[in-house]
Amino acid sequence: MAKVIVGVVSSSKNDKTITVVSHGRRTHLLYKKQYPVSKKFLAHDEKNEAAVGDKVSIVETRPISAKKHFKLETILERPQLREESLAVTKDEEASKRPVSKSKQANEEEK
Repeated sequence: MAKVIVGVVSSSKNDKTITVVSHGRRTHLLYKKQYPVSKKFLAHDEKNEAAVGDKVSIVETRPISAKKHFKLETILERPQLREESLAVTKDEEASKRPVSKSKQANEEEK
């Protein structure tokens, strides 16, 4: 049975490859304290359909390259807002802000 890992895409810059971060918790053997752990996996994304921030499920497969041993199974959840849409809203907000008197004077001189 192949391993199935659920994580969040942290990078999709490479062609047909995504980096998936899986978060978890471990318990220290002696002190019984729990601490967070995370692990990165490279996964094959044939159609380049996953984007940064997507929650995905990846499944273990034969080695595709030196570091890729997983492939994208399904995209479980897409975020409501992406970085690109946030950048647009920031630009819109910047255009709506009042301009200081010194900047207005400089623009009028030009």
